[in-house]
Amino acid sequence: MLTEAGRLLLERARRILLEVEEARRDIKALSGQEQDLEILVLGMTPSIMLQIGPDILVDAKNELPGVALSLVEELSHVLMQTLDRGDIQIAFAYGAEEPRPGILRQPILEEELLFVTAATAQKLPDTLTLAEALNHDLVQAGERDMVQRLLKTAAEKFSLPLHIPYAAQSIPAMRTLVVRGAAASMMPYGTAIEELRAGLLVGRRISDLPVKRTLYLLTSANAQPLRHQAAIDAFLSKIADTLLASLGPLARRIR
Repeated sequence: MLTEAGRLLLERARRILLEVEEARRDIKALSGQEQDLEILVLGMTPSIMLQIGPDILVDAKNELPGVALSLVEELSHVLMQTLDRGDIQIAFAYGAEEPRPGILRQPILEEELLFVTAATAQKLPDTLTLAEALNHDLVQAGERDMVQRLLKTAAEKFSLPLHIPYAAQSIPAMRTLVVRGAAASMMPYGTAIEELRAGLLVGRRISDLPVKRTLYLLTSANAQPLRHQAAIDAFLSKIADTLLASLGPLARRIR
C-alpha cells in the first residue's frame, strides 16, 4: 500500500508524463503545419518595437501566410553586429551612415528627436533651442549609443554645454529617471511613447538645431533571395509607411 507521500509522488509523475505526451503531440502537429513556412528574422530598435511591433506581427500573420516572422529587438549598433553574424536576415536600424562590408543599406526616413522631461518638472516653453535643452542634466544610454553621439557632435560643433551625469543602457531605467524628475533626456518619440500618452512625460521639439537620425533598411549582401521575396519587400515598405504615420511631423521620408 502506498503511503500518502507515495500517492502524491505517483500523481505528480502521472501529470508530468501526460504533459510530456501532450507536448510531443503539439510539437508533431506544429511541425506538420509549419514545415513549408519560410523563416524571416527581422531586427528592429526598441523605439520602433514600442511604436508598431504588435501591429507588425498581426499584419504579418494576415499578409505573409507563407512566412514565419520572428522579431528581434536590439539597439542599432547591436543589430548591425547581429546582421554581420547572420543571426538576423533584415534590420531596421539607425545611424548606418558608414559603409560596412557585406551589408546593403537603404535610407528610409529621417527622424527628429524630442527633448523629454517629467510632466511635473518646471514649466518650459513648448519648444526650446538646442542650447536650452543641453543646459539641463540629461540621462542617456551611454557613449556607444547613437543619440548620445549625436548630442556630443552637436555640442562640439556649436560650442554648447553638455551635461550627462546619468548613463543607463536600460531604456526603462532612463524613462523612470525622467518620470521622477531627476533628469531630462533627448529621446526618440517611440522610446517614451507610452509615458507621453499617459501624461507622465512631456516631449518638446528643438526649434533651431533639431537633433535628427536616419533610419536604414539593412540586408546582407550575401543573402540568398527568399522564396516570398516580393511579398516580403511589400511588407517591409508597409512597415516604413506605418512608422512614418506614427511619427507624424517628426519624420520625413527619404526618397
